[in-house]
Amino acid sequence: MAKAVRFYETGGPEVLRYEDVEVGEPGPGEVRLRHVAVGLNYADTYFRNGTYPIPLPNGMGVEASGVVQAVGEGVTNVAVGDRVTYTGFLNTLGAYSTERLIPAAPLIKLPETIAFETAAAMTMRGLTSSYLMRRIYDFKPGDSILLHAAAGGVGLIVSQWAKLLGLTVIGTVSSDAKAEVARAHGCDHTINYSHEDVAKRVRELTDGVGVNVVFDSVGKNTFMGSLDSLKRRGLLVCVGTASGPIEGFNPQLLAMKGSLYMTRPALADYIADPAEKAALAGELFDHVGSGRIKIEINQHYALQDAVQAHRDLEARKTTGSSIFVI
Repeated sequence: MAKAVRFYETGGPEVLRYEDVEVGEPGPGEVRLRHVAVGLNYADTYFRNGTYPIPLPNGMGVEASGVVQAVGEGVTNVAVGDRVTYTGFLNTLGAYSTERLIPAAPLIKLPETIAFETAAAMTMRGLTSSYLMRRIYDFKPGDSILLHAAAGGVGLIVSQWAKLLGLTVIGTVSSDAKAEVARAHGCDHTINYSHEDVAKRVRELTDGVGVNVVFDSVGKNTFMGSLDSLKRRGLLVCVGTASGPIEGFNPQLLAMKGSLYMTRPALADYIADPAEKAALAGELFDHVGSGRIKIEINQHYALQDAVQAHRDLEARKTTGSSIFVI
């Protein structure tokens, strides 16, 4: 029988349950998928703790890779035996499982150059990095970015991609060990926010000018420092709220700090169009398959250890990407 991690109430990691599930046969537009590896993402904790409200009980996780076992009526984009990967939002919820039914539309065929484990570790993070690097801002060689959580899964990919584009990368980290990891993946400078003033240090590193773009996945605790790190007419990209949501503010603040821009993008809006999703995935797969971008899988968990995995993630004990191996 298939296994899955589900939850019946919102709360801490302890609400997650590992249990038997019946999978059944795919309906119209669906496939039955056998998972090989499943991604662990910080967004998973938002579903679990209620930040992203969903009907309960429900499954956990939105990213995985595996092999198509059966296809339902009308499915034409994949066939039985295809290697695939996926990420999404409500349409892919339930990835923490050994086998599942899933709509065929989110599935992306996986080239032979990309291993299942690599795909599960990078599909969400990689597509996020792809649109951040290729859709958010018209980067030119010599531009500079401030990257929060530089030793995290997205951070390590963005750092490497940014260097391919000729950018100067300043990354924030919480420890000397994470600083070493970040520098090894392309960060030109690291700032340990545990004991350094981020905005002040950014000004020192940029001769008082500031950076073109800040990628902020932390939210509440870093918001003002991120604004103070930008050059005049710079862009703050809010890509997460690990420390909590940003509190309300008067937009006049953006004018006072240099006519700044601010955006809060969501991956779903950059992969909603199949052609754009294919383009973003194709560039990502090309970089990873050729070795220009390396995916660091630094934590491996069994599916039944989902509670511990969430605890590690929220305690900032992880670096790079984390996956469940089926």
